[in-house]
Amino acid sequence: MKVIPTTIPDILIIEPKVFGDERGFFFESFNRRQFAELTKRDVDFVQDNHSRSMKNVLRGLHYQIQQPQGKLVRVVQGAVFDVAVDIRRSSPTFGHHVALELSAENKRMLWIPEGFAHGFVVISDTAEFLYKTTNYWAPEFERSIAWNDPAIGIQWPIQDEPALSEKDQLGKSLAEAEHFA
Repeated sequence: MKVIPTTIPDILIIEPKVFGDERGFFFESFNRRQFAELTKRDVDFVQDNHSRSMKNVLRGLHYQIQQPQGKLVRVVQGAVFDVAVDIRRSSPTFGHHVALELSAENKRMLWIPEGFAHGFVVISDTAEFLYKTTNYWAPEFERSIAWNDPAIGIQWPIQDEPALSEKDQLGKSLAEAEHFA
């Protein structure tokens, strides 16, 4: 595995070593020892999630204000434009974001530690998105920041209005949202 730093030091792009030939490919998608060496964190993933979405579906920007979740995310079919926003009030990168394409083709993963809001939009016809979390889903603590908050300034690669859940339609601005210390 190879780690690529981002403009926010805590968020890391992880590229697995892929072994492929005319028969297909193989790669190790997670190895706890190697992940700890690369990220300098020994995390305990407790839940795996899998979603399938159609083109232009936007999910996010989500976080849990209590029981925060670190996430290791990747795409196994299709492609998404993935975003993590720093919502740690004491951070020098508060309100900044990292955005990149994750796809079945590039096999990249993104490590998003606790303290960030996360979201993605599907840019292929469909996409299947997997993510490992460091804490359990707690709907009572889940929050949503508006995907189009101008204070964050995410340049989503979409032409039309995205398809949003009711929860995401009610997302708050960064200024109004609850933050981490």
